[in-house]
Amino acid sequence: MSASVAASASTHLATIPSPPQGVWYLGPIPLRAYALCIIAGIIVAVWWGSRRWVARGGREGTVVDIAVWAVPFGLIGGRLYHVATDWHKYFGEGRNPLDIFRIWEGGLGIWGAVALGAVGAWIGCRRRGIPLPAFADAIAPGLVLAQAIGRLGNWFNQELYGAPTDVPWGLEIYRRIDPETGLADPIAGVALDQTPIVVVHPTFLYELLWNVGVCLLVVWADRRFRMGRGRVFALYVAGYTAGRVWIEMMRTDAATLVFGVRINVFTSIAVLLAALAYLLLVRGGREDPALLWGTRGDSSDGTSEPAPDDGAERAARDDEAARDDGSSRDDGSSPEEKADGGGAERTDEGGQREESADTDRRSR
Repeated sequence: MSASVAASASTHLATIPSPPQGVWYLGPIPLRAYALCIIAGIIVAVWWGSRRWVARGGREGTVVDIAVWAVPFGLIGGRLYHVATDWHKYFGEGRNPLDIFRIWEGGLGIWGAVALGAVGAWIGCRRRGIPLPAFADAIAPGLVLAQAIGRLGNWFNQELYGAPTDVPWGLEIYRRIDPETGLADPIAGVALDQTPIVVVHPTFLYELLWNVGVCLLVVWADRRFRMGRGRVFALYVAGYTAGRVWIEMMRTDAATLVFGVRINVFTSIAVLLAALAYLLLVRGGREDPALLWGTRGDSSDGTSEPAPDDGAERAARDDEAARDDGSSRDDGSSPEEKADGGGAERTDEGGQREESADTDRRSR
């Protein structure tokens, strides 16, 4: 073995290999790793969001019902954002506008997905009669974890990486070809020769690990401070964008530039500032669990179904309500006195007042 070959082998000994292919075929049906990663992320987000929603006092099945609206809207929004910010890939000389529908080749912009997905979630929340901020708080950790899972799809597609590097964790990039034609096919092709043509920064991995860290931060903060009213979601957005700024600046794939800087850097900074402002301006703890129960999903007239009684918890809420309005759940008054209100406030002709406390009738 020559000295140059030995040096090359030692240089890439600890690097991260790329998958030799990202598409497999089950007969004529293609199984695309990118799509499978996206689907896996959605499943995790919905499953975890459902558990968190129920734990916060919501109805079982609500998150799944709202996801029916939010997921399609989010996928469409993510694709629209990608096409709008990377329009040069689809329009112009030598480009095919119909490629915008080839979503399996990658290209989902997170901010379009969040923005339009929020519209879908709002529709679902409105139909169920629950507050959107509370729903957003429940699904926030699952969303950022889903993004981490989705980044694995970029690894299979050999995309979204950084500049060449000699760090031990560099990512090997192979030349993929269509075995039948021998032509280059970076997405659906196969790496017949797994000798790397370049070793680069695995920015997809940096973002994956960052997202996992943000997920842990959000879960910790939510448990520690019992956050609500959309503040958990705002923390997720702030944490994610803080990492996206520096990771985006490391990427070398083609992108739309504004003043020589990738457009997603500006978007991330703007969203980060908005999320921080929300965290600073919005106050208050978690919503009352009764608000999360919502209305019947199968009722056309929107009638409410009461949240299930859970004994001690209901008694605690009643006691707190009694303290708030100055009354007592058991004040020794007779039913007749309670019905009368215990006397009224009167003023005689001489201006002398006789005061007595009114008691509120409470319906069970």
